[in-house]
Amino acid sequence: MAAKSRQRSPESAGIIRATLPVVGASLDAITARFYDTMFADRPELLDGMFNRGNQANGEQRKALAGAFAAFAAALVERPGERPDRMLARIAHKHTAVGITSEHYIIVQKYPFGAIADVLGEAVTPQVAAAWDEVYWLMAGALIALEARIYAEAGARDGNTWRRWRVIERREETPDVASFRLRPVGDDPVPPGRPGQYVSVRMRMPDGVHQLRQYSLSGEGRDGSRRITVKRVRGGNAPDGEVSTLLHATVGAGDELTLSAPFGDVALEDGHPPLVLVSAGIGCTPIVAMLEHLAATGSTRRVLLLHADRSQTDHALREDTERLLDALPGAEGILWYEEESCGDARTGQMDLTGAQIPEGAVVYMSGPVPFMRGVRSQLLKAGVAARDIHYEVFGPDLWLGADD
Repeated sequence: MAAKSRQRSPESAGIIRATLPVVGASLDAITARFYDTMFADRPELLDGMFNRGNQANGEQRKALAGAFAAFAAALVERPGERPDRMLARIAHKHTAVGITSEHYIIVQKYPFGAIADVLGEAVTPQVAAAWDEVYWLMAGALIALEARIYAEAGARDGNTWRRWRVIERREETPDVASFRLRPVGDDPVPPGRPGQYVSVRMRMPDGVHQLRQYSLSGEGRDGSRRITVKRVRGGNAPDGEVSTLLHATVGAGDELTLSAPFGDVALEDGHPPLVLVSAGIGCTPIVAMLEHLAATGSTRRVLLLHADRSQTDHALREDTERLLDALPGAEGILWYEEESCGDARTGQMDLTGAQIPEGAVVYMSGPVPFMRGVRSQLLKAGVAARDIHYEVFGPDLWLGADD
């Protein structure tokens, strides 16, 4: 979906069209320089806002480069329109970490200093002014979207944080634990929609606060919420900071700081058939959707498709089976990569022979390569691209796939 954009000058549009190839070719270097310079000047931004893990592995840099390039290309290719679907995804990520309009002012000088550093004399005053206009067109659109999202969450100045007490910890698999939480105090809690996520804010051993987003895997009628966290084991990279600390130190009676729920990929009520697709810990928002359908007595046709390494690694498996049994129009197909187990298929998800309901709306959650592959299969099966919705954990490295 696209909306009318703020007017841009014809001169700037021509400069952007002419310089987009060279800027696009250097975006990795530009964004690397941007972050290095910004954090050198403003190290406090690493405390409680930016994910150190994504900075270390380069994913945040790639996501920023992709978003900025996609927005600039949209200005050139579709004048008068604004890619609101892409912007909404970014805006929800921003509101989940408390970004406000002031941050856009703080950050503004760093991307253009980075462009000048990388491209040198090619950046004339006219080129700099044109790209500054792109920045503020994108920033202005995001600020407006984020203000609306904050208002819906009842938040002021990006402050959506509150304390929650863990009332139950449940081990789902050797590397996955669920935490059921209840709000501390009597202030009203913004409702969550099935498929949304919250940020968890934790103080690390070195004193720096870090945020991570976790999908809500369930909401109780008593006002409680559940998050289900996989401990990230890095292999050749460092282990996940926050997930490791949660697993090692948090149990019943402890308190956590959580944001309001955010996320633009949330289950819409209605009558079309549903296809719910997940892999690994991507099952968490899907289970929340199943729980909502069961709680509301839905009779919609539901096809659940889930892939995992093995039955032992399949988090929330018993919850999934219970909820499928509670839905009269639901069925599920499982794939286990490393073993044959019951009715589960062996290997990676292959939709050959699967009966995809006509007119289905699809919600996907899992690793990006997995979702890309399944999306291609769904398109071949006749599902409309506009009806395929996906959630990415961490920086969105798949911008534009749902256009």
